[in-house]
Amino acid sequence: MKLFLALVALATPVTSFSPSSTPRRTTSLAATESFQRSLLSRRLHASSTATSATASSTSSSTMGDEFVVGILGDLHIDPRKMEDYGVGRSHFLPIFEEGKAKHGNVALVSLGDLGESKSVRPEETSELFAGTTECHEMAAEFLGSFGVPYDVVGGNHDLEGLDEFETDKENLEMYLKAHNKETPQFCRQIADKTLLVGLGSTVFRDAIYTSHEVTVDQAQIDWFENLVKTHPAEEGWKVFVFTHAPPNGSGLRVLQENHVVNGCCWLNHSNEKQCKKFIELVREHRCIKAWFSGHFHLGQDYQDSITFPTIDPKDGPYPNRGSCVFAQTSVMRSGTSRDGRQQSRLIRGNKDGFEICTVDHQKDGKIRLDATITYRGDTNELGVYAHDDEAYDHDKYFKVYAPCAGDKLHPPDDGFKRYNSDGNIEPFDVDSDTIAWWYMSCGRALGMLNGNLIEYDSSTLAPLGLVVGADELVGKKIGVINSGLDADTCAIMFEDMEGMEGLDCAGMAGDLREQAVVLLDKSTGQVTVVQPNEDGSYWRKIVRNKMVRMKEVRRVKAAKLWAAELLGLEDEAEAKVVSSWGPYVTTSGTAKKTSVPGLTAPSAL
Repeated sequence: MKLFLALVALATPVTSFSPSSTPRRTTSLAATESFQRSLLSRRLHASSTATSATASSTSSSTMGDEFVVGILGDLHIDPRKMEDYGVGRSHFLPIFEEGKAKHGNVALVSLGDLGESKSVRPEETSELFAGTTECHEMAAEFLGSFGVPYDVVGGNHDLEGLDEFETDKENLEMYLKAHNKETPQFCRQIADKTLLVGLGSTVFRDAIYTSHEVTVDQAQIDWFENLVKTHPAEEGWKVFVFTHAPPNGSGLRVLQENHVVNGCCWLNHSNEKQCKKFIELVREHRCIKAWFSGHFHLGQDYQDSITFPTIDPKDGPYPNRGSCVFAQTSVMRSGTSRDGRQQSRLIRGNKDGFEICTVDHQKDGKIRLDATITYRGDTNELGVYAHDDEAYDHDKYFKVYAPCAGDKLHPPDDGFKRYNSDGNIEPFDVDSDTIAWWYMSCGRALGMLNGNLIEYDSSTLAPLGLVVGADELVGKKIGVINSGLDADTCAIMFEDMEGMEGLDCAGMAGDLREQAVVLLDKSTGQVTVVQPNEDGSYWRKIVRNKMVRMKEVRRVKAAKLWAAELLGLEDEAEAKVVSSWGPYVTTSGTAKKTSVPGLTAPSAL
């Protein structure tokens, strides 16, 4: 505590932040008090006419139903830049003091990514600050200084102590110890039959693909499923969930392009089964009332930074998000924001509903009511936005187009492509503004985004990842054609091909129509076939985990030094070094070549 307070005092000379001091209260609470008074009035009225059955359902708890929860997005603490953290903390202190005086059900939740992912002492060391013991101990001091219980979920940077720890297991043990946690997940009862539940990322070095994917291990998933099963909505339970990244199907569309193309938008993004599991649990268990996430470093002024479980049919198709509201959370420090906002979230609630607010750290901690959610029975809720979309024109860059498949009352959106009578999608020109999407016969969904070909989740139509980049696609035509063969043609075609002898062509045909996604370069006449991955998906898992990439960089650097010495070069930068990649660069059934056309061998085009 002393370390944090000392740093804040140095960075913020105008305001004292010692535990005994009371910061000047500049936060306006008027925008939210009317909501609270209304809900409290209904609660008191309901209490006076409650039946014995209602009384017995709450007799097991002595807690009241009112509560307040502060939510902090990605902190990325840098001990050189503590001013914004001190200011942000001062905005929450009066809110928490008021809550403690009224009902005492107050807590703080951090959504992870606690430290800066770079060296904070570059003149002394290249060691990254994120994930180190120093980082987590400082974060624990900061979070503990708010004067209320806090919980934290691990983000994709929280096990990044690469120089200090050899394994994720060792790094995780330190993280848990620093924050006085027994497990990566947490469950806190904040009010009568109201739970705060968090799930944390536990993989960094061992990530199969990008280390910036937020991976909740199977043990936590099993624990979470059991929790929602044993706390059903029908018995009055309400669960508020906190994770670093949102789940697939949340409908949060304010996604930075980088997360889409690298495959780290959603929880367990690269694991198809696990990625879908979270929204399946939301749809099945209506006790899950809200889900808060960070990860994208984007503000809360966009109306679609909050999504509701249901909408008016006149506004569009049913979103199929159970009884859950999803909310994106911004950041506290200016240097970590992607769109200039510095904001946190605030929940105020009781048994009749809750409100989601923004605490704006650029406006003296002003509280803005963003959405009011009213419970309609135990299994449904009604949400109302409190303000219009405040996004600026340039913020449209951060918004990812999401296809809409429609429902019984609504047709698919205008971008939906239909097959012609021959079972093909007619080729069409692609530019950076093209909007189009379609289903493959296998059920996979593909579509265009800013000139890129993207794969979307077949159920939620959330973006999964990059298939073909705009650099290869813009200016070309794209189409879908039949590629399946009848058994006789198949046998003739493959009988002389090495490794394909005895192929069961009849079995290969199956019940699904085989298709090919094709690109045509009109200027050269070159046609490119977009082959799916071995598991049938199309999006490219291009980015490997950080440990692998660091080793690759070191190998290239060593090769440059070696080449410079061997060739007598004055500067290693003059050395021409390329990398060869594997494992699949050919359709041949025999491994005869390892060259990469166009890089380590002449281009085939």
